[in-house]
Amino acid sequence: MAVPPDFNILDISGKFIMNKSLSGDTDEILRLQGVGWIKRTAIRYGTLTLAIKHYKDEDTFEHIDIDQTLTGGIPGTTELRTLSWKERPHEDHLFGAVIGKSRRCKADVLDDEFLTTGWTSDTYEHGLVQSYVESDTPKSGTTWIANQTWGMEDVNNERRYTRHVYFTGPAREEIRVKLVYDYTPIPLLDRSYNFWHFHFTIGIESAILKATQPLTAAWLLVVLAAAYIIGLAFFSRAQSFITPPSSYLGCTSTFWLAKDGCGLDGQLCGPFDNELFDFRCPARCDGVILQNPRTIGNEQIAFKPLIVGGGDDNRTYRGDSFICAAAIQAGVITNSKGGCGSVELVSNFSNFFPYTSRGLTSIGFPTIFPVSFRFGSSTSLTHCDDLRDPALAFNVIITFILFTVLRPRPIILFWCLVCIGYWHVALFSQPQGPPPKLGIAFGNFLPVLFVAYAFWRVAFRFTLSAFYNAPVEAALLYLTPYWVAVLNNLTFDKIPISRLTSSDLAKRNGAITALVVILIILTILVINQIRVVRKTGWLPYYLGWYVLGGLTVMVIALLPGLQLRIHHYILAIILIPGTGFPTRLCAFYQGLLLGLLLNGTAAFGFDSILQTADELRLDAAFGSELPTFLTTSATYNQSIPLSDQFLSWAPLTDDWDGFALLVDDVERYVGTALNYSLKALDATLPHFFRLAFTLSGVAGDFTMPAILWPNGTWVDPSFGPS
Repeated sequence: MAVPPDFNILDISGKFIMNKSLSGDTDEILRLQGVGWIKRTAIRYGTLTLAIKHYKDEDTFEHIDIDQTLTGGIPGTTELRTLSWKERPHEDHLFGAVIGKSRRCKADVLDDEFLTTGWTSDTYEHGLVQSYVESDTPKSGTTWIANQTWGMEDVNNERRYTRHVYFTGPAREEIRVKLVYDYTPIPLLDRSYNFWHFHFTIGIESAILKATQPLTAAWLLVVLAAAYIIGLAFFSRAQSFITPPSSYLGCTSTFWLAKDGCGLDGQLCGPFDNELFDFRCPARCDGVILQNPRTIGNEQIAFKPLIVGGGDDNRTYRGDSFICAAAIQAGVITNSKGGCGSVELVSNFSNFFPYTSRGLTSIGFPTIFPVSFRFGSSTSLTHCDDLRDPALAFNVIITFILFTVLRPRPIILFWCLVCIGYWHVALFSQPQGPPPKLGIAFGNFLPVLFVAYAFWRVAFRFTLSAFYNAPVEAALLYLTPYWVAVLNNLTFDKIPISRLTSSDLAKRNGAITALVVILIILTILVINQIRVVRKTGWLPYYLGWYVLGGLTVMVIALLPGLQLRIHHYILAIILIPGTGFPTRLCAFYQGLLLGLLLNGTAAFGFDSILQTADELRLDAAFGSELPTFLTTSATYNQSIPLSDQFLSWAPLTDDWDGFALLVDDVERYVGTALNYSLKALDATLPHFFRLAFTLSGVAGDFTMPAILWPNGTWVDPSFGPS
C-alpha cells in the first residue's frame, strides 16, 4: 500500500507492514546476526508490522520510536532512536547486545551508492534518516554492522516507505537488501494527542481489535451471511409480497390522465360510478412531485404533488390527483409508513375546494369534472406498513458490524457493501415497482457486479485496505457517505435540480443557487484531489485519460438528435479512478460514489448516456405550433344565451389534419370542424377551453386556457402552451 502523497521523511508516524513480495530476503542477514533457525522460520512465515511514532522533544531533537510485532501480536524489537548521532547501547531480545546511533543526513555524506540512490526528490531535499547499528562483540559474541537509510521511494510507480540495508557480516560478508513497506495510517481513535500542556492517548481502535478478534473467523461470517440472506428474504416478503399485487399504487397513480390521455369524454379511463376498491401506498409519497407544469382549470402547478380538492366535508378529490398524496393529506395513511385504505369513485362532482393539511396543500377547481374520489373508513388489506425504515436501520447496523466486529478481508467487505446497498434500493428504498420487479433487479445486478469490480481494481483496493486496523474510523469514513448516496431519493434529490437543462434551472426556485454552490464545492474538491494525485507522480497519467474521456464525451454529445445525460451512476464511474489513494478523503469519496452507483442502477437501471428530446421531455410541452381562437373577449357576445353560443377557431395549417378541444380539462371534441357548440355547458359554472392541433390522432401542444365566467366575461388565453 502506497503512502499518502504528502507523506514524507520529516514525519514517518504510522503503521507499516513489510511487503515480502517487494522486499529482499533477510534470512541470511538474520543468520549472520546469530538468530536461530526457529526464530528465522517464524519471521519468514510471519508478517512484520512496524508501529512508528516520529516526534520532536523540547530540545527539538527528533525521536523515532518503533514497536515491531509479528503475526498474532508476537512482540518483536523495540527501537527508541534519537537522531543525534550519539552511540546508545541496547540489549535487544532478538539480536543481543548492540550499539546504535541515528541521524538525519544528506545523501552526499554517505559513500555507498546503494544507500544513496533511488529516493524521491523530497527525500533528498529533507535528508535521509541513517540508522547505524553494530553488535557489541564483547557482550554478544558476534560481529556485524547494519547500516541503513530510510526514506520515500517510487516502487512500481507507487510512493513507498523503504529501507536500504547494507549489512557487513563477521567474515566481512556484504549483503545489500531493500525493504519495502505497506502503509497503514495511524487511526484517529488510536493515537496520542497534545493540546497545550495536556497529553492524552485514545486507544479505542486497539481495544476493539483485541475484543473482537475471536469474531473474525471466516466460518462465522459465512454462517451470518447465510442467516442475513434468509432474514432479508422474509423481510422483503413482509414488505412487498403478502399484499395482493393488484392493490398496489405508485406515488403518482391517478384515475385520470393529463390532457387528452383519457380520450374523448374520458372513455379510456371509465367507468366512474360508485367503484370501491382497496389500495396500498408506499411511504414518502409527499416528496414525489410534478416535474413539469400541469394546467388545472386556469392554474398551473409544478414541483409539488398534484392534489386537487379535498376541502369539502367529504374530502372529495378530483380524479387526476395523486391518490397516495391525497390519502396522506386526508389522514388515511401516514407519510413515514405508507399504508392501506379504500377509495370510492364519484362521478360529475362540482366545485373542488383547496385544502391544507399534514404538510400538503391542494388547489381548487371551480367547475365540474367527470371523476372524483373519496376515501373509505376501513380496508380489508393487511401487512400495510412500509418497512423501509426498519430495513434501513437493520442494514446500517449490519454494515457497521461488518466493519467493526466481523472485519472480513477488504475485498469481501467491499462485495458485502455492493450487495447490501444494491438490494436495499431494489427491495426497500426505491424499488422499480411496487411491488419490486425482481426480474429487472436481477437483470441489472450482474452488470452492476462487473462495474463494481472495476471500482475495486481502480480505487477501493488501494484505500480500504489502508484502514483495516482502524475499523471504527473506516466505518465512519465509508458508511456515512455510502448511506447518504444509497438513499439518494431522500438526500440529493431534495436539491432543486433534476436535470441540467436551462429550462429546468429557470423553472425551479433556488436551482441556479444550488448549482452554483455545488460547482464551487466540486471545484474545491477536484483541485484538492489534483494536488493529491500530483504528489504521487501519477497526474500526467490520470490527466491523459481524463482528457481522452472528455474528448470522447464531447464527440458523442454532438451527435444529432441526441442529448448528453450524465446520470449519477455515470458520474460515479467517471470520478472513481481519481480516488485510488490511501487518504481519508479518498475513503469518503469512494463511499459516496459507490452509493451513487448502487442507487442509480438499482432504482433506474443503466439509463443511456445519450437520450432523445422526447425521452427527456416527459409530459412537458412539445414546442409545437398552437392554434388560434377566433372567439375572443372582443368578439364574444354576452347577450346571447350560452345554449346558443359557439366557440370558434382558425382553420388548419398545412402540417396538421385536425383539432382536439379540452373543455374543463376533459377532451370533448376531436375532428376538423372550426367550431364547437356550448349548449351542453352549465351556465352557472366557469369553463376552461384549451385547443390543440392533431396529426393522425396525436395532439400537439394545447393552448393556455381561455376562460368563460358565469357572468359572461370571456378571458383570452395567455401566450404559450399549457
